Amino acid sequence: MLGLCYHSKGFTMSRQKFTFKNAQDIHLSGLIELPESAPRGMALFAHCFTCGKDITSASRICRALTQKGFAVLRFDFTGLGNSDGDFSNTNFSTNVEDLMAAAQHLEAKYVAPSLLIGHSLGGAAVIAAASLLPSVKAVVTIGAPSHPGHVIRQLESAVPDIEKAGEVEVSLAGRPFKIKKQFLEDVTHAKLTHHLETLNKALLIFHSPIDTIVPIDEAAKIYQSANHPKSFITLDSADHLLSQKEDAEYVANTLSAWVARYLSVEDKAPASSHTVETGQVLVNEKNHQFLREVFTDDHKWMADEPIKMGGGNIGPDPYEHLLAALGTCTSMTVRMYANRKSIPLEDIRVTVKHQREHLSDCENCENEGSLMDVLHREISFKGDLSPEQKHKLIEIANKCPVHKTLLNLGDIKTQLVEEFIESRVQ
Repeated sequence: MLGLCYHSKGFTMSRQKFTFKNAQDIHLSGLIELPESAPRGMALFAHCFTCGKDITSASRICRALTQKGFAVLRFDFTGLGNSDGDFSNTNFSTNVEDLMAAAQHLEAKYVAPSLLIGHSLGGAAVIAAASLLPSVKAVVTIGAPSHPGHVIRQLESAVPDIEKAGEVEVSLAGRPFKIKKQFLEDVTHAKLTHHLETLNKALLIFHSPIDTIVPIDEAAKIYQSANHPKSFITLDSADHLLSQKEDAEYVANTLSAWVARYLSVEDKAPASSHTVETGQVLVNEKNHQFLREVFTDDHKWMADEPIKMGGGNIGPDPYEHLLAALGTCTSMTVRMYANRKSIPLEDIRVTVKHQREHLSDCENCENEGSLMDVLHREISFKGDLSPEQKHKLIEIANKCPVHKTLLNLGDIKTQLVEEFIESRVQ
């Protein structure tokens, strides 16, 4: 897996190539984009028929969603883009299987997807896959057909030859593709009605009234078949591929605002069979890498390792938690004292970093040149403060509870609990 960071209008995100195997043991190629901070949710994007993950509309939507705080994986279906396999052996069913494989690998490496987004035939695929993925809370379709068999209209002139010869090379979007009879049979028999009726996920439908590839009537059929909660947003003058940048950005902006209602539950500390008491922290494995869920009695967040360490950078690493504890406690303690003493402190900034320093003359070092952990804390104040007031605030900073705990920590007692208590986090 390769990763890199890039900047877009002051926004930093990381991009990683993501390779995984599907049910047929075929390597599929993906790209995951991660926001700089802990993501609001994990989204999985399915592209349109014969397209690839790098189609302009997909990259624009995914990038805009990442700027809104989502992590997004887009990938090439079997036989397309950089993925292995033979496209002529694929169909709608294999697309759904590829989506399932992508979701499973996301769960293993990062976190299970809570949002599925599908464009055109990819929209039909995410509807079919959503009911099989318990982690998914919301589904979004863009220019999607109500029946996978609708794609046959793009092959209409070649259908008789395909049925007769069993396989025919056709031109789609200016590129040659081999289409087999099994593809026609699969999309014809695939039905979405049952999936829509039993979806039990929030559904958002985007569609353009001037879409010439998939008419807007298809969106109406999807909407009528689905149960609430469901929403429809028209894309006005957009074409099927959302080739205009503003259309793709509009989808991302409205999508992120809409989905906040359905993913906000993840920001709360869920109920667990193992009660988290006040003053206690519970840490659960989220995957078999470094990703962890952290719970207090009222809050939940993620912890992870950076990409360079083999993690997914979904949340702060353990040392960042340690530094944050000292930094936040310092800031809170100083503010509380300044307010109580009416000191005109307008703002306070605290930065903390960790280093291991060589100490050649320390009395308790066993060997000369031993390393000792040192936390460096820098504090700056804004306001009309006298030197005496600044000195007093620094003195108070050194008395913050976490500071005292770190200095006085003489031991960490570890106890083995033989019974594993399953935390049933919802």
